[in-house]
Amino acid sequence: MEKIAVKRIELLVEGMECTNCALGISKQLDRMGYEGVSVNFSSGEVVFDASAEGDVEKAVDKINSMGYQVLANLSEGETHVQKGLSGIEKKFWFSLIFTLPLLTAMFLPFHFLHNGWLQLVLATPVFIVGLYHFGRSGFQSLRAGVPNMDVLILLGSTASFVYSLIGLLMNMGHNFLFFETSASIITLIFLGNMLEHKAVRRTTSAIDDLVKLQKVIAHRIESDEHNNETIVDIEAVRIRRNDLLLINSGERVPADGVIYWGGGSFDEAMISGESLPVEKSEGGSVIGGTVLLSGSCKIKATAIGKQAVLGQIIDMVKNAQMDKPALQTLADRISAVFVPVVVIISIATFALSFWLAGVGFQDALMRCIAVLVIACPCALGLAIPTAVVVGVGRVAKQGILIKGASTIQKLIGVKRIVFDKTGTLTTGNFKISSMNAVGVEKEYLESVLLSVEKFSAHPIARAVSAELSHARPFAIKDAEEQKGMGMTAADDQGNTFSIGSYRMARALTGDSSHNLYVLRNGLLIGTVDIQDEVRAEAADVLSYLRSKGIKTILLSGDGREKCDALAKLLPFDEIYSEKLPAEKLAIIGQLGEKEDVAMVGDGINDAPALAKATVGISMSNATQVAIQSAQVILLKGNLNLLSKAYSISENTLTIIKQNLFWAFFYNVIAIPVAAMGFLSPMIAAASMALSDVIVVLNSLRLKSKKLDA
Repeated sequence: MEKIAVKRIELLVEGMECTNCALGISKQLDRMGYEGVSVNFSSGEVVFDASAEGDVEKAVDKINSMGYQVLANLSEGETHVQKGLSGIEKKFWFSLIFTLPLLTAMFLPFHFLHNGWLQLVLATPVFIVGLYHFGRSGFQSLRAGVPNMDVLILLGSTASFVYSLIGLLMNMGHNFLFFETSASIITLIFLGNMLEHKAVRRTTSAIDDLVKLQKVIAHRIESDEHNNETIVDIEAVRIRRNDLLLINSGERVPADGVIYWGGGSFDEAMISGESLPVEKSEGGSVIGGTVLLSGSCKIKATAIGKQAVLGQIIDMVKNAQMDKPALQTLADRISAVFVPVVVIISIATFALSFWLAGVGFQDALMRCIAVLVIACPCALGLAIPTAVVVGVGRVAKQGILIKGASTIQKLIGVKRIVFDKTGTLTTGNFKISSMNAVGVEKEYLESVLLSVEKFSAHPIARAVSAELSHARPFAIKDAEEQKGMGMTAADDQGNTFSIGSYRMARALTGDSSHNLYVLRNGLLIGTVDIQDEVRAEAADVLSYLRSKGIKTILLSGDGREKCDALAKLLPFDEIYSEKLPAEKLAIIGQLGEKEDVAMVGDGINDAPALAKATVGISMSNATQVAIQSAQVILLKGNLNLLSKAYSISENTLTIIKQNLFWAFFYNVIAIPVAAMGFLSPMIAAASMALSDVIVVLNSLRLKSKKLDA
């Protein structure tokens, strides 16, 4: 059977204002059989898997029929630039023009504005716009089985409009006219949606900043022999035909690639966080979005767009922002049942007010409408997504990638953090701590080490060669690296040398405490002790975590002596030494059975343990971003980012709880107040719109909130 190719589709949709809107679209696409559906109302993105072009068209038609508008197919490279006023802004300003005269009649002595037929003329355009905007969305949400806030708005504005129309046609008098209520509800909700839309767009600025780095021009070389070049947009570059690109000093690298001519100094701070420029020459890899500070080079493009490192980072941030923590799932469930419950409460309010409390029909109706309008669960729907988007965006700007917003909640629940040693708590920069010559001069031992170790690519050998560069090397032949052992070589005088681990010298000495053993003609002539430099920030990070009530644990494959030496410098609650990868995995499993545990490692050797932990944290660089074993990636390779990730996650969770409290508190207080007749529908509409804006603005505080790390 031929396998059907499935493509990931990403649409940009206008008109989603809350979680219920996103939930409605998601449910409809699920029912149509689409898989991998993910809807983010804050960024306006709808993502799903499709196997044919017709499937995409069906999805677009369905979304448009629900009252939303598909602006672009981002997966096909389409873009959409907002020109002039947005749709919601146009509707607000149009409605405001007709609503202001209706409101003016309440405060100024213009008797002609009290004419019922004039009020009908003014209110009708607003009602029609509102009916079209809220009606389509509300009706489709009912069909999807997820009634949204637009149902409540529609019921409230329609009830006041129809009641006023009946009063006008039956000539029941001015006291039966509430056209200004209907128009004001619609206009105020449009105002709230407009302010909310602008505020929510500010929460996605982290994504926008990253996307801007992709939007560059490229100097494509048409013929390398003649060096003819054409300036093109990066979208015009083609990987399959091995496009050649020229990069001059001061320009941004347009795509991932490999240098085949020239070189220079590159600023890679936006990827690695490293402030020092990186020198690269022929054969070196470059990353799209970085800047060539000096020099000139030609590259063969290897990846652009979503396949490039920057594209993967953008997708990772987007996916994290669309992910739902456990609290969001709870809020979604509440929102889904909230609308029908509010409708029941509003009907009960009318019935109790009119038949039991003896309130007049008009007052009972106004109470009913006020309950419908003020109880809209939009603030509840905004409470978590806006905070998550800002929180994930802020950690991304710090050089931290979080795979999924649920990771934020998990990270705060961690009670133990396990650290690998080499490359995590240490820098990986090896230095000679001591050297002992046996039967030879120290200078001769240094010459042997330099002459032999310079042929090895092992990190320790490179460090030894660099530190002993002052020594005098001699001619070496037949240099060979024995995996897991060390180096062997010979000189012109027929001497043979071996430099490596204790395995090479165990027949000559019982002392296994040294890192390197140097042998000449089968006899031990020296030992070398190597020290891995402890990260300067490690002590502060561990102290910070312990101040948060988190136990810090060292889990290493190194010997007990080295682990104990490190423990004298850093505060650990537990130490596990000489552990193989399988043993590390078992220990993480045992610790995880007791309470949530995080693992911090290099993302490669510790991959099984990272995957097993509640939260895996990788000390990684950008080329390792695709490692799926970790949920948190510290791009800059700086352990301080762990403290910042925890602090931002902690603040994000605090903001989420504040937002949820405000949303629940608002509805719990507002609904009874409206039911008792203390709020007019217009005040209710204004209050509801204000509650949405307050939640979004509270979330935006995360952008500038001071960290305690």
